[in-house]
Amino acid sequence: MKYTRRDFIKTSGAAVGISQFTAMLEGRAVSAKSSGLETFSDWIQADRNGRERGLDECLQRIRELEPSIHAWVEVQPQRSTAPGPLSGIPFGVKDIVETDGMATEYGSSLYKGRLGTEDAAIIRQMRSRGAVLIGKTVTAAFAYKTPGPTRNPRGLDHTPGGSSSGSAAAVAAGMVPFTIGEQTRGSIIRPASYCGVTGFKPTYNLLPMEGVLPAATSLDTLGFFTHTPADMIALWKALGYSMGSDEQFTFAAPDPVPECEPEMADAFRRSIALLRRSGLAIETVDIADLLKKLDAASIVEHFYEGARLHESLLKQFGERLDQPMANLIRDGAKIPAERYNESKRFIANSRVRFADIFKSTPVILSPAAPGPAPLGLSSTGDPRMNAPWTALGTPAISIPMPIANGLPVGLQLTADLGQDSRVLRAALRLHQRFRQGSAISPA
Repeated sequence: MKYTRRDFIKTSGAAVGISQFTAMLEGRAVSAKSSGLETFSDWIQADRNGRERGLDECLQRIRELEPSIHAWVEVQPQRSTAPGPLSGIPFGVKDIVETDGMATEYGSSLYKGRLGTEDAAIIRQMRSRGAVLIGKTVTAAFAYKTPGPTRNPRGLDHTPGGSSSGSAAAVAAGMVPFTIGEQTRGSIIRPASYCGVTGFKPTYNLLPMEGVLPAATSLDTLGFFTHTPADMIALWKALGYSMGSDEQFTFAAPDPVPECEPEMADAFRRSIALLRRSGLAIETVDIADLLKKLDAASIVEHFYEGARLHESLLKQFGERLDQPMANLIRDGAKIPAERYNESKRFIANSRVRFADIFKSTPVILSPAAPGPAPLGLSSTGDPRMNAPWTALGTPAISIPMPIANGLPVGLQLTADLGQDSRVLRAALRLHQRFRQGSAISPA
């Protein structure tokens, strides 16, 4: 079975319920019908028959909701080719990842209709464990700034973030239990925050990048979206990674808080206060200025490498290339090697400084985005809250904070290089504390 977005729009009228259709017309978020299998944790515990029924329900949910959310480039469920812990569990993947015989268009009209010629290493890894690739999710053009058509399931008039926009939205809408995204600056953590789901960027180079369109090879990192931290842990285990053992330690939180919007600053402070009341030890660290400098260094790294990786695009397509990507190539080409090397040295030195901080406070808490999802679809938002950690290569995860109303905002957790299991366990621990506490009312 193969569907394009146009197919879904043609056939969706009869499938969409009246309440959902009204919500679409009014620009409100829509929710899918309840299913026995919703979260990845549900799926991993289900038997073969349950997973087969669940796959059919996923396709129906996509058919119902895709006309309003536009998370997919193509839906073409593959067969499960191997037994394994993920056997029969569907997933989607960002459309910068090569997939054999499926759309691989890089989010650009210049590559409309292009089919992948082989599976990327991450796809082979998923297939070897039995997972079912259900389709390709929308990305910003060349995983940069020009957004695709995807809308935020939590508020259809708001961006889902980017560049892994379709991957975040598909999970938030309950279309699939997990998706694969990719982050060069903030393309996993920020959309997770905007869409109210869990996004995980592992340690740099832990997941294979072979067959993934590069943006900046020193920064590019694959990762995942699930509903909850418990789901992410279950997925991580199913991929063969050890979770280690529980541990007690002191967390850290920046003071002053990195510059962000009032809604995020308020939710962050109230979340930290809630966690302290629950018994967690949280020390303050003065890192806001260092994070700001790391963000600037990562821009240099991104532009310098991106310009040299993609200069052929500008030569080939000229004015037809989307403006943000063309500007990156032109601006990046002007950056001298000396400035690039200086930024690399600063990032390396900062890595040493943070390793020292992580010794006494193994997990640092910070805002996952500057604020809630901005209104409109012309921008994917600002990655400045995530780019420093991407530059450092450290694992990072976003979990929703317990706000009383309004659009979601995420709490970002980071740990030292290689401490992926630690940051995952910490995310689960904090998520449980949030569920036990009461929702945070706005000031």
